[in-house]
Amino acid sequence: MSDRLKGKRAFVTAAAAGIGRACAIAFARERATVFATDVDEKGLASLAQEGIADVARLDVRDTAAVNAAASRVGNVDILLNAAGFVHNGTILGCSDEDWDFSFDLNAKSMHRTIRAFLPGMLAAGRGAIVNIASAAGVVKAAPNRYVYAATKAAVAALTRSVAADFVGKGIRCNCICPGTIETPSMLERAAAAGPGGREMFVSRQPMGRLGTADEIAALALYLASDESAFTTGVAHVIDGGWTL
Repeated sequence: MSDRLKGKRAFVTAAAAGIGRACAIAFARERATVFATDVDEKGLASLAQEGIADVARLDVRDTAAVNAAASRVGNVDILLNAAGFVHNGTILGCSDEDWDFSFDLNAKSMHRTIRAFLPGMLAAGRGAIVNIASAAGVVKAAPNRYVYAATKAAVAALTRSVAADFVGKGIRCNCICPGTIETPSMLERAAAAGPGGREMFVSRQPMGRLGTADEIAALALYLASDESAFTTGVAHVIDGGWTL
């Protein structure tokens, strides 16, 4: 199937690398007009060759900047929220500053973007919102992921709340709950764990391998498209069997 998003406009956060980048490229390949954003301008610049219509620096922790981006871009049919940070440690190593930063980037950023773009979706009578959550926190606890898991549980709750409030107005809101996905940030965490770090991450996946950003993007594409028109408020687990 091709042209699954033809004629649609999509706004993507954290599009410079990892899951956000894979989603932006997947949307563009299916003929969406994609507006890709990130704080990493160098990473964004490389998206031009992937058919991305527009790239712009955006700090999703800045409410005024998010509102300005929404005003510049105008109405969109699809909003993909991928910005996030994986904080390592237990409650004993989580300062108030760590808590505030993680919630601001992982959860409140989605509050900002949805609030900015939802009025246009409501005016058009349609819209698909896809939030990147995690299997950790939403389905299962993971060691040393205290505040990260809390933020991702909040994303799942936020998703259901938006879905429930606007289910009769053409708006769908779903979230994706990945397991361990091989992305640049994940590989950095593996390297920080020392020799054998990557193998440690692989060992906890029942399938014996890490997931790929493209696999997450394939699910995001489905949720963004009209193929999932009867699906809303769902936390979709894609974790290689980790939560079985």
